Amino acid sequence: MAQMEPNLDHDVSWFLLPSYWAKIVVALISFLCFANSYDGDFVFDDSEAIINNKDLRAETPLGDLWYHDFWGSKLSSNTSHKSYRPLTVLTFRINYLFAGGFYPVGFHVINIILHCTISVLMVDVFSILLGGLQFSNKGRRLNLAPKSSLLAALLFAVHPVHTECVAGIVGRADLLCALFFLLSFLGYCKAFKENKEGHTFSVFWVLVSVVLGAIAMLCKEQGITILGLNAVFDALVINKINLLELIRKLLYKDKSLENAGLLRKGLLFRIALLMCGGAGILYIRWRIMGTGPPAFTEVDNPASFADSLFVRAINYNYYYSLNAWLLLCPWWLCFDWSMGCIPLIKSVSDWRIIALAALWFCLIGLICQALCSEDSHKRRILTLGLGFLIIPFLPASNLFFRVGFVVAERVIYLPSIGYCILFTYGFSLLSKQAKKKKILAVAVLGILLINVVRCALRSSQWRSEEQLFRSALSVCPLNAKVHYNVGKNLADKGNQSAAIKYYREAVRLNPKYVHAMNNLGNILKERNELHEAEELLSLAVQIQPDFAAAWMNLGIVQNSLRRFEEAEQSYWTAIKHRKKYPDCYYNLGRLYADLNRHIDALNAWRNATVLKPEHSLAWNNMIILLDNTGNLAQAEAVGREALELIPNDHSLMFSLANVLGKSQKYKESEALFLKAIKANPNAASYHGNLAVLYHRWGNLDLAKKHYEVSLKLDPMAPGTKENYSLLRRKLEQLQKKGGA
Repeated sequence: MAQMEPNLDHDVSWFLLPSYWAKIVVALISFLCFANSYDGDFVFDDSEAIINNKDLRAETPLGDLWYHDFWGSKLSSNTSHKSYRPLTVLTFRINYLFAGGFYPVGFHVINIILHCTISVLMVDVFSILLGGLQFSNKGRRLNLAPKSSLLAALLFAVHPVHTECVAGIVGRADLLCALFFLLSFLGYCKAFKENKEGHTFSVFWVLVSVVLGAIAMLCKEQGITILGLNAVFDALVINKINLLELIRKLLYKDKSLENAGLLRKGLLFRIALLMCGGAGILYIRWRIMGTGPPAFTEVDNPASFADSLFVRAINYNYYYSLNAWLLLCPWWLCFDWSMGCIPLIKSVSDWRIIALAALWFCLIGLICQALCSEDSHKRRILTLGLGFLIIPFLPASNLFFRVGFVVAERVIYLPSIGYCILFTYGFSLLSKQAKKKKILAVAVLGILLINVVRCALRSSQWRSEEQLFRSALSVCPLNAKVHYNVGKNLADKGNQSAAIKYYREAVRLNPKYVHAMNNLGNILKERNELHEAEELLSLAVQIQPDFAAAWMNLGIVQNSLRRFEEAEQSYWTAIKHRKKYPDCYYNLGRLYADLNRHIDALNAWRNATVLKPEHSLAWNNMIILLDNTGNLAQAEAVGREALELIPNDHSLMFSLANVLGKSQKYKESEALFLKAIKANPNAASYHGNLAVLYHRWGNLDLAKKHYEVSLKLDPMAPGTKENYSLLRRKLEQLQKKGGA
């Protein structure tokens, strides 16, 4: 293997640890940063990717994972985001299987272990990137930069921008991608293990590297970029190509390209293998995914919908500068940066132009140093640092296709490798110039300590949705989605008054935010503020005509306003846009029942139970309607069918028990009543109706007991007082007869 220049550690004022101790320290510190997230809840995107994802359930065939996106939708669907990560979903499914359900602890623990593993691997990766690839006489790889690689690995392990990937369960896609990304790189390096002179290599390990890159891509799209980085590493480290010299020779068509290293033995062949492998992987992925673009909206990424090429370009570059700032100063972190969080730059007079100017000033300076420096060691480290910073970020850059976000902290997980390289190299340069090296080392230790504390604090914010959403209010006060999520969290906890405030703010910030309108309309409907609810829901369906949930809720409001024809039309419009919509069929059935269209009501409820067999309300309404119309035999049949499907539903037991009682099947009715009471002992109606059964059956003492329990639970229970009075009179008459 070609000899490297004097190693970087000569200039680094840092402590030296044996390799195994360095890895233990990195593992422990990375664990310390994120350990407090182990018992957090499912938050934000975890609900859609895990709890609502049918691909995690045992009844979904494993083969379906290869044709569904990350969220469980068919890739061929127009609504699919085309995020194809079957191996990540497979790990979620394994988590679900071993946990026996949706218990978040197991999911979080795996994420923490993955980050610790990746951080430990970084020690080896940075030792190669910073110190070069060189072997002892016995063929063992040498760590030529033990101090620098430890510093860089610690910087990576404790970077607060990684919190989203580790503490947010869906961040596992980035973690798994990074794991196989690094294994692919290390596998590629292993191809040269016995290549001391740089003339032989192992095709097997190059192919292994390609396969590992493919696995990384099946965890998350960024994984494919490792193949390009392997090629860059091969050219710069294995073949020691001077890029500036090579560019000059190509421009002047110099025939001595072989002297520049381009045609050295094996380089072009290895690059051809990497290119063919990458092309094959992308082709297979394209065949599975289809050619349709992802379904993103303007609020997801407003710059990509701008008509002006200038506006798009300037805002993309501003987003890059924000990503760079998050790497440099990861203090203001937010779970979502869309929906007005970052207003568009529309003219060069906007002061934010300074940020992107500063970014390109720094990048151009680094690129010039990477190309033009006379120090080959410096050229290689800077080029590798820039390569690992930029290349993994390209899939998120909007350059090749539109992405569904403005800024996303999770996509910086891999590019932060390049940042750590550049930071460590910058630290070595400062150490070389500094007179008091210990002060500089203490300053870096201070940065690491601050980052550890910041990681721990940020991890605690990811433990619950309330903390996560509220933490974003100070970072992105203009983000309508932040206010929406805070409002939704409050509404779920029953605090409707506070939720209304945040929903209104979300609609104010984004007047086209249909989901906020729908949720606000729902709350106003429940508070009987029907006219405002109707206005909001009507506006929502006007903005998004295929919004099925808003159409259904509009139908409910119109039904409450006794505008039955309009309500029916709204329900059918909702079903037109979402054919499998059991809740809408249920509400349609209630409308038909109010209109005494009993057959239509039964058909609607039957449709609801076909689409959702566990729809208890639809089953109950069918039983009650058939009971009230005197169809006891049919009501009994429906009740028994329902209990077979939902055997532990006490409301169904109660409804069927009433039917059986009227059919004089007293013993069976009694058993169901008692079972329902055992499941829900504080339901006054359950005791009251059981008392009526005993009253009819002639078990007057038991009837008296349950009438009294019912009245104790609900003194105003309708009919119970009258029935109890009748029973007491009857008991008094019997006592008089007995006394006579």
